[in-house]
Amino acid sequence: MLVAATALLLGGGGLAVVATTALAGNSGPDAATDQQRTAAASTVKCPDVGDRLREVPRKAQLQVSKGLAALDAQVADAYQQMTDGGGSDVLSDLKQKRQRTLGTMTDAIDRSAKRPEYLMRLSGCTMQPTGEEGAAGQDSAKSTQNGQYPYPNQDLNQDQQQDQQQDPGQEQGQDGGQNDGGQAQVGGPSPEDFVDITSVQPNAGRPSFTAPQGDGASTGTFVTECGRNEEGHFNSDNVIVTPGVSNGAHHVHDYVGNTATDAFSDDRKLAEADTTCNNGDQSTHYWPVLRKLDGTSVHEPGAGHDGNIGSVLQPASVTLQFRGNQQGDVQAMPRFLRIITGDAKAFTNGTDNANASWSCEGFEDRQLTDKYPICPDGADVVRTFAFQNCWDGRSVDSANHRTHVTFSDENGACPNGFTAIPQLVQRITYDVPQGNSFAVDSFPEQLHKPVTDHGDFINVMPDDLMGKAVDCINSGRNCT
Repeated sequence: MLVAATALLLGGGGLAVVATTALAGNSGPDAATDQQRTAAASTVKCPDVGDRLREVPRKAQLQVSKGLAALDAQVADAYQQMTDGGGSDVLSDLKQKRQRTLGTMTDAIDRSAKRPEYLMRLSGCTMQPTGEEGAAGQDSAKSTQNGQYPYPNQDLNQDQQQDQQQDPGQEQGQDGGQNDGGQAQVGGPSPEDFVDITSVQPNAGRPSFTAPQGDGASTGTFVTECGRNEEGHFNSDNVIVTPGVSNGAHHVHDYVGNTATDAFSDDRKLAEADTTCNNGDQSTHYWPVLRKLDGTSVHEPGAGHDGNIGSVLQPASVTLQFRGNQQGDVQAMPRFLRIITGDAKAFTNGTDNANASWSCEGFEDRQLTDKYPICPDGADVVRTFAFQNCWDGRSVDSANHRTHVTFSDENGACPNGFTAIPQLVQRITYDVPQGNSFAVDSFPEQLHKPVTDHGDFINVMPDDLMGKAVDCINSGRNCT
């Protein structure tokens, strides 16, 4: 019978608690030996239903949103049961709950579109050993390269693996990657999720804000200034993935731009809202908060209620830049275009949609995709999101919120049927106090892994402002 316990990972003073499983069929003097031999840190891995949706009619949208949020809550509950010592029935109980929820979603879609029978094949889940990061540990550079900018044609992961042959846990303890006061962080991250940025070899092809260059390229840039969320606009909603559902994200988002953004913001509400941007841009920009792992816990949705512990770190700076294409002009984004870059479930999903980039100020020629950086004293932590830069020319969104946009190839060419649009790059910096660990908010079973970082964007620029941005980019000017 499978039983679960908690294992405390120690490294240079850093602590992390993750779920472990062991075969416990024996008793007596050999039982401990058997458990020690077979124990492996694990998490819950389920098919990503949202990513596999093909069609969601408008009339079914709310029911599907509720279903997706329920599925996430069910996985989180199963993970908690596993860490609390639940037996082998945890996964079977989870499957039954998922079947009921998927049935409700299937029925809702069936009323207005072809019945999505494929959804019912997504109910089964497995345990994933956390030491086997799968694609997240092996291909972490791939999806960042898909973004082309800032890091084309670089094998980031190879350099990272070479540098990490040193003991990352030891580096963490020496260079400030400890939790305050030895606090244990339930559900990750682990000491192995951190690396000293000074030990990483340069691996980035170009700085994050370098515009495309060369004959025929659209070399201009347009920067919109929207502040650092000084207004304290936070919620655990996700208006793109789970509209109409409170706490649909199960982690807290940090917002700049449109001041009305929450789970219930439709296009009309967004168009009528105020903005923190100084040029009238009403667009919505959001990303998971970064937390200092100081043991602070507030039992609220998205925070302690969902396993996200620690004080929220306010960005030291937020820069939002739009840039051009290597092959030619870009065309205007449609108003209300929605784009998600990165994957909040990349630790269990693999890295097909991952697009995390971590670094430190002064070291941005060294980018990490599946590690958090330990920065030298005085150097801020840097998160960079380079968004998809090709659009299908038809839809402002898609059922899985991905297939209507994609990345160009390394030469700037968009796939057939897609056209080049301005590429958004969000760059966020944090002054993380020395001697402190930090982590991105995540779903509990994703263990706060850095590869799960992601950014979200809804274009609500007035058409005339978008036109000015495109003119700046296509004419080679740098505008703010």
